[in-house]
Amino acid sequence: MKVQDIYIYPIKSLGGTRLETSQVFIKGLKWDRRWMLVDDSGTFMTQRALHTMALLQVNLTDKGLEVQHKLHPHQKISIPFAPETDRFMEVKVWDDVVSGQIVNPQVDQWFSDILATSCHLVFMPENTSRSIKKKYAVNDETVSFADAMPYLLISQASLDDLNERLEEPVPMERFRPNIVISGCEAFEEDGWELLQIGKCKFKRTKPCARCVMTTVDQQTGIKGKEPLKTLSKYRLSEKKVLFGQNLITLEKGVINVGDQVNVIQ
Repeated sequence: MKVQDIYIYPIKSLGGTRLETSQVFIKGLKWDRRWMLVDDSGTFMTQRALHTMALLQVNLTDKGLEVQHKLHPHQKISIPFAPETDRFMEVKVWDDVVSGQIVNPQVDQWFSDILATSCHLVFMPENTSRSIKKKYAVNDETVSFADAMPYLLISQASLDDLNERLEEPVPMERFRPNIVISGCEAFEEDGWELLQIGKCKFKRTKPCARCVMTTVDQQTGIKGKEPLKTLSKYRLSEKKVLFGQNLITLEKGVINVGDQVNVIQ
């Protein structure tokens, strides 16, 4: 088994970017979901309610992020890695309230204009701590602005299995994994408890319950019924549709596309 793909989503709920290599930190892969759009009340914004967020692609540059509209490529903005203000605001991700650093008022205006709703881009500094739920923690692990866990792993075989059941196949980007594995059976990842990639050890915490975001076409921003409708027929458990496995890391390091994946337990 090998690592087929590595993805990060620097700005929560916007388009992700594929990497050949990435540093592994407790909070997640380097730069993964370290930025987030919030409304005027500080509440996080996602494609669940605002499907057009799917149309904003985020890429890494040497100096920071470049955000570009997928349908209107001339609409783009560069965002440096370091926020350009020293102002903070309280922001909310589900039940967690943490401090987010305001990036730049001009950046806020760009996003507000392009999404047609008032919003602010905030960054999570290193000293901002957001803990994962205690029942899943080993060493008081923390997480970035991701929904619940630092890492999401899915096997290519699991997606292939799903696509065989769909009239129109869906790409992996619908499920926003960090690590995609090849060379195993469909849903084999459901039974892994501990795995090693390079020098990094990962522990499975829980299956990932899927929401309506998976039904938003990432190239058009249009919401449909699939793949949730089909997944609910064979991946339903306790009224939750499960696809992919959430992980925490027990050892920091670096992972690369092509790395061997060893299941320890």
